[in-house]
Amino acid sequence: MERVAVDAFWRGIPSFPSFDKMAGVFAYESSQVDWCEDNYKNSENVVEYFNTMSSFIFFVISPIMLYLLHPYAKERNLAVHLVWIMMVFVGIFSVYFHMTLSFMGQMLDELSILWVLALCYSLWFPRKHFPSFIKDRKSFCHMVVIITVISTLSSFVKPTANAYALNCFTIHILYFLFVELRNCTDERVLRLAWASIGLWVLAISCWISDRFGCSFWQKLDFCYLHGIWHILIVVATAYASTLVAYLDARLEIPYSLPDLQYWPRNKWSIGLPYIALKGTTKTRKRC
Repeated sequence: MERVAVDAFWRGIPSFPSFDKMAGVFAYESSQVDWCEDNYKNSENVVEYFNTMSSFIFFVISPIMLYLLHPYAKERNLAVHLVWIMMVFVGIFSVYFHMTLSFMGQMLDELSILWVLALCYSLWFPRKHFPSFIKDRKSFCHMVVIITVISTLSSFVKPTANAYALNCFTIHILYFLFVELRNCTDERVLRLAWASIGLWVLAISCWISDRFGCSFWQKLDFCYLHGIWHILIVVATAYASTLVAYLDARLEIPYSLPDLQYWPRNKWSIGLPYIALKGTTKTRKRC
């Protein structure tokens, strides 16, 4: 009788996932997401070759943006650098995901993007738009972290919906930019805003076309739109994040006299945008 009771007790304890199941999330093609590019077309070890190679754009743009935004980050908040450091990790996980199409690669890729968005909200969301129960940026950051942790855990419920949820954040960002810029008359700022929106529209069009128009692109033997999305979205992020950072600088550190400029040559008004500070801490008014 006692042995029966003991067996029943052990049967009632939830079992841990087996090693095989845990290892399965790292297996090639264990993800339910498969992009339009033909698998193993150019390599026996890389599932989506062009999507993998195009992810290396993250490693090109991120260090440049870290360098260009350093004066602004030094004056405003060194945590600004975390955005582009995290973008390097987005690139690493994107390479891993498209190289293997593993479930773990998918989750790391998508969750790293989620945390980049959380960082951007924490750093640059205007104080005047904080919820009424939030009194300062520190409290706002705590709220963002809580929401992001909950979103991270929720992402495992239906992983195939994660990418669509992430793209929905863009709608809120676009709305925020519209509110902030509707009374703006600075042509340089407006030009950067339109460029950011245009790049995003091109990027999301490639993403949607690859996802839902695959059969059409396969007939044309052109299945590289998701790789083009990688390139466009990194540049769009550089444009949009610089725009938002500039708006933040005008509000939070106006004494630094922030100015929009472009690398490698400012006269071209093309390239990678960044914030040049024409003022110094010495020009800051003190009570």
